[in-house]
Amino acid sequence: MYTTILSVKVNTSNFKIPSAFLKREVEIDIYAPEGILGNEKIELLLLNDGQDVAKMDFKAILENAHHNKRNHRLIVVAIKASADRLMEYGVAGIPDFKGRGAKANLYSDFIIKELLPFVKKKIAMPITGKVGFAGFSLGGLSAFDIAWKNPTVFDVIGVFSGAFWWRTKDLTDGYTDADRILHSLIDTTSTKSDMKFWLMTGTEDEKADRNQNLIIDSIDDTIDVVKALLNKGYKRPEHVFYYEKVGGKHDVATWESVIPSFLNWAFEV
Repeated sequence: MYTTILSVKVNTSNFKIPSAFLKREVEIDIYAPEGILGNEKIELLLLNDGQDVAKMDFKAILENAHHNKRNHRLIVVAIKASADRLMEYGVAGIPDFKGRGAKANLYSDFIIKELLPFVKKKIAMPITGKVGFAGFSLGGLSAFDIAWKNPTVFDVIGVFSGAFWWRTKDLTDGYTDADRILHSLIDTTSTKSDMKFWLMTGTEDEKADRNQNLIIDSIDDTIDVVKALLNKGYKRPEHVFYYEKVGGKHDVATWESVIPSFLNWAFEV
């Protein structure tokens, strides 16, 4: 699917990190280009749902991303979710109407206080470029929440088919759009003014259309995130990029097909 045309080779290393916060081992894959000397601009991307990344030809994607970019290097850490994914992902401190996301604060602590120190020690060179956090579906919601709340750590947020429907009230309990958790977070809090946001949906992400406007909810919810960011003063396309993939579905194949666009926009590789 991807043709590598440069001699930059990407290696994969697997680690299991014991987490005091999550009370379990967290498995990660680190994708790192060979031959880093330390004088390049080194950038870092964390990816939630690393088990989905493992289903992609991700090494080839990264090798192609480095084509003709010899002075920049991107290292990617794919974090594999556990069976407790629905509790660990979400918006920290605000479970949804079913109580899901109740451990999102612990997952955030793991990312900031355990994962990043571990990764930086393994890299053993300073990260001199951008640091991003991205994810798929609920993993994208989680990445947005953590990066938004840690602006001294992250520069880029990427969300593929994000679970922006995440809400405090069920549709049958008098739900309104004001009950969406992430949108309320954006409206009531702030992050740094130069944060970058790359948001993607597919036109076949789902079938649901709760307001019967002939636009699926995933598109409505994502466009409303874009509007909320624009209301905060962010600009398109330098700060906010929205990618709507025609025929795109809520699946690994769709996300794999658009990752090169995300990497090209968000990073210097």
